[in-house]
Amino acid sequence: MRFPSPTQKIRPLPDLLISQIAAGEVVERPASVVKELVENSLDAGATKIEIHLEEGGVRLIRIVDDGGGIAPDELPLALARHATSKIASLDDLEQVASYGFRGEALASIAAVARVTLTSRHPPAAHAFRLRNSGAGIEPAALASGTVIEVADLYFNTPARRKFLKSEATEAAHCDEVVRRMALARPDVSFHLTHNGNVRRRLASADFSQRARDLLGEDFFPHARVIDVAAGPLRLSGLAALPAYSRSGRDEQYFFVNGRFVRDKLLTHAVRQAYEDILHGARHPAYVLFLELDPAGVDVNVHPAKTEVRFREARGIHQFVFHAVQRTLAVPLAGASAPPASSASAEPVAWPYQSGFGRSFAAAETTARPYLDFARSAFADGRSAVVPAPGFSGTNEESAAAPLGYALAQLHGIYILAQNAHGLVLVDMHAAHERILYESLKNSLAAGAGQTQRLLVPVVIHTTAKDLATAAEQAATLARLGFEIAPLGPQELVVREVPALLAGGDLPELIRALLRELAEHPASRVIEARRNELLATLACHGAVRAHRTLTLPEMNALLRQMEATERADQCNHGRPTWVQLPIAELDKLFLRGQ
Repeated sequence: MRFPSPTQKIRPLPDLLISQIAAGEVVERPASVVKELVENSLDAGATKIEIHLEEGGVRLIRIVDDGGGIAPDELPLALARHATSKIASLDDLEQVASYGFRGEALASIAAVARVTLTSRHPPAAHAFRLRNSGAGIEPAALASGTVIEVADLYFNTPARRKFLKSEATEAAHCDEVVRRMALARPDVSFHLTHNGNVRRRLASADFSQRARDLLGEDFFPHARVIDVAAGPLRLSGLAALPAYSRSGRDEQYFFVNGRFVRDKLLTHAVRQAYEDILHGARHPAYVLFLELDPAGVDVNVHPAKTEVRFREARGIHQFVFHAVQRTLAVPLAGASAPPASSASAEPVAWPYQSGFGRSFAAAETTARPYLDFARSAFADGRSAVVPAPGFSGTNEESAAAPLGYALAQLHGIYILAQNAHGLVLVDMHAAHERILYESLKNSLAAGAGQTQRLLVPVVIHTTAKDLATAAEQAATLARLGFEIAPLGPQELVVREVPALLAGGDLPELIRALLRELAEHPASRVIEARRNELLATLACHGAVRAHRTLTLPEMNALLRQMEATERADQCNHGRPTWVQLPIAELDKLFLRGQ
């Protein structure tokens, strides 16, 4: 490595070199250029933005907008370092409401690419063009707005160009930038092409339609509407239930005052909100908008402006965590979910125009008359479908509850019910598991969980290790509602259990509990691992598969689900129920075709 001589003089750097150094942070790849230029178009009030790419944006990036344009005498300043129309004082910097403000993006881009800027300001008789090649301003033809062309990116810094990925990869990064901007601004139309091929064509729309265009119809049946305000803070958007969890973070979008950000504090808050319902290596999907006083967030942390720093970080974290957690925990009877079809939905406004928080309107559907299930039997003699007598199946009865009323039990595993929208299928074990889990959590938190004294104590044959664990953890077991004592060299006797678990498989439940206590210290079980332990208890205490339920028992389970938080998924993140709309059932039988 060559080190500078200690005798070299200190001297100022040339402006071009300063801009090229700055470009190392601002212009990371073609997608960075697209982001900066589209943000400038939005700040200029554009309602239509076209993005044309060639060779992944390396050969050419062309942005066309219908914004307010740039006055002829200000064109040279547009490419100058630290020249901006967004701020003029420190007070402005501390309350930034625009996307751009640093005044270095265009100068940095112009330092590593050939830039042509054409713009028409409304008072001007015609447009003017400026190139960074050194030529002066010249007249040009353009009806309105601005056209900026960035050609031959990194032509004068070939070492930077070598770090770029393939053409397809760079184009994909540019597409993702447009996707983010389009989610934040559904009121603006976006048109993206690559090598002459259309990649995206998004007309201006309400937020619900824009989200459907970009996230797809599969996202919406699992999404919950979030709209929570507390003082100057407001969180709105959509958060998907665990049934729509992803293997990666490709559908996680968080915007702060309309700006897409990657913030560890916000990501942790959302992940923590999903902690009790999403397990393993899966990732949640969401589009969330946090609104707060611009003075409460510092966006001048990094030149790329995707990082922020909150002045009240702890309060922001808790607000986001509780807002998402409570929305996901809302019982079925009070949940607000997007409709299954955009055609029947009331438009949802963009959050920075007329309020995001209006709930999605429920889709109007008409339930078809109830068709009695026929009895059928399989060769093993077990009843495949057990009709549930006593339910007339009228629309009024079906609409009285979100999960409707039980019709039958299938193979002792699933409950079939009818509601106003069609057929509901419920995994009875998964649903009961969630109900027990939430009840156990509430009982333990209140410190007054009901216990049940067993009329006939249960004797469990176990190992010496389990016997030792039961003796050592007697206080912890008592706190959880169990009275367990050694009975012999290889036996335990259970005299009292939590009332919620009295009907479960007690021997297997006790063995699982003792394994948990043996692997982790009592203090950690009660505090850090409390929910994992209670989930284990709920799993073993829930009704098992192939157990026949009566009609009242099935309907009681449905009503408990509607009143239980997070009842849409079991403790392992699996869905507890699915809806089959009448329209989908009609398709299966080719009705109306």
